[in-house]
Amino acid sequence: MVSNTTSMQSNAKKINGAFVHTVFFWLKNVDNIDDCTLFESVLNDFISSNPQTSSYHVGTPAATEREVVDNSYTYCLVVTFPDIETHDEYQVDPTHLLFIEKAKHLWEKVVIYDSVARIK
Repeated sequence: MVSNTTSMQSNAKKINGAFVHTVFFWLKNVDNIDDCTLFESVLNDFISSNPQTSSYHVGTPAATEREVVDNSYTYCLVVTFPDIETHDEYQVDPTHLLFIEKAKHLWEKVVIYDSVARIK
C-alpha cells in the first residue's frame, strides 16, 4: 500500500523575513489580570506602531506537554525583519524603547533567540 503523504504537497509558506527575533517574557505576577491586560495593551501598541517589523506573532504557551517543551513563559513575541540591519534599527527605534520603558516593571525575565535564514 502506498502512503498518500508522499504524494501530498506542503502548504507551508516561508516566514516573511530573513531575520527572526523571538522573545519570551516571564511576567512577575502572571495571575494578575491587570498586569496581563496592561502588558498586552502596551505590546499591541508597540507592534501596531513599529515600522521595522515584516511580520509578527504574539502568543501564550500552548497546551503541549512533552519533555522537550518549555511552557514556563508567560508571553512569546516573534517578529521578523528582512535583514539584520533592519533588526538593528528596531532595537533603537523609539517605539521599541517606549515599549520597554512602559512594560519592563511587569516582567521578571526575558529570553531572546535571534536567527537568520540559511535555507533558501
